[in-house]
Amino acid sequence: MSEETLTTSQLSGAEITMEVTQITSEYSEYMTGPALSPRSVYFEIVVVVIGLVGTTANALILYALVASKQHKKHMLIFNQNALDLFSSIFLIISNAMKLCNVRFTGLLGHWLCTILLNDVVVTLGIIGSTINLASITVERYLKVVHPGWSKKKLRSWMIYSAAAFAWLFSALYKFALVSMTAMVVDGSCYASFIWQSETARLIHAIWYLMSFYVIILLIVILGYWRILVFIRRQARVMAGHSAPGSSTGQTQSTHIQTNVIKTMILVSAFFAISQLPYHLLYLTVSLNPKLVIAVFDIVYYTSMFAAFLYICTNPFIYAIKFDPVKQVLLRLIPCKKNSDQTIELN
Repeated sequence: MSEETLTTSQLSGAEITMEVTQITSEYSEYMTGPALSPRSVYFEIVVVVIGLVGTTANALILYALVASKQHKKHMLIFNQNALDLFSSIFLIISNAMKLCNVRFTGLLGHWLCTILLNDVVVTLGIIGSTINLASITVERYLKVVHPGWSKKKLRSWMIYSAAAFAWLFSALYKFALVSMTAMVVDGSCYASFIWQSETARLIHAIWYLMSFYVIILLIVILGYWRILVFIRRQARVMAGHSAPGSSTGQTQSTHIQTNVIKTMILVSAFFAISQLPYHLLYLTVSLNPKLVIAVFDIVYYTSMFAAFLYICTNPFIYAIKFDPVKQVLLRLIPCKKNSDQTIELN
């Protein structure tokens, strides 16, 4: 997710090369080039481990959703884990390539820098996951607060379109951005560093913060706040009209809805916490690239670690809080099977 930005004026190719070499010398250990610093090596190894954990965990959650037949009922949640799985896989690939000290030359080197070493495909999945998180909130809001309207108006094609939009928009945005701001200089990959004007760099930084953090957070907070208010109101109404022997079907349906909502609130809360350091760093560097040089080491690695950790911890929230997924995963545990068999024999 290397979105740090530096500005160059309107320059020719040779002048850009000279300017980039001078400006980025202070950031050289954070660039992807023929050799990584010891701290960078440690960071890349940790990130590869995060990717391995995320790949395994997200794959298990996707399996559990399919096995429990929840993937069609909760298509957007399935899509959320698919996006996280996508990011986790390419997190392994891109950071493993950085550890290999690849020197970028020619057209192939340019595309490796642009697509893999620039973490385009990794952040493509993360941005898609962010958009999808807002879509889940809107879907939950409509189904809980406006159940009559959603049954009549909310169609399957709308849900599938929202899932596809998360992939398509994030792909178009990331590839358009990196095609204009990435460059290979002397075998080193400078990812999203080359901006034609300071104004463009700053406008993009503010737009990025607002679009993929502030607005998403507002949708999530307002959506789930309205949902919780509605559920509490409904609970009071049902408590006042309930009688012995009332329908258990309605109670079970309410429990499932509440379980899904609690799960998504936890996922949303972790999104807000884990993504904040990176967004603050990106905005700060965009406002003044030299302002954070003194603490760039700690701030950069901390923000990147938190952002990447988000995609591998989401599955554990689903495993703990989402009952249908939890039941399938428990059946996969060998010791759990053995204890169940022993109880049956006794």
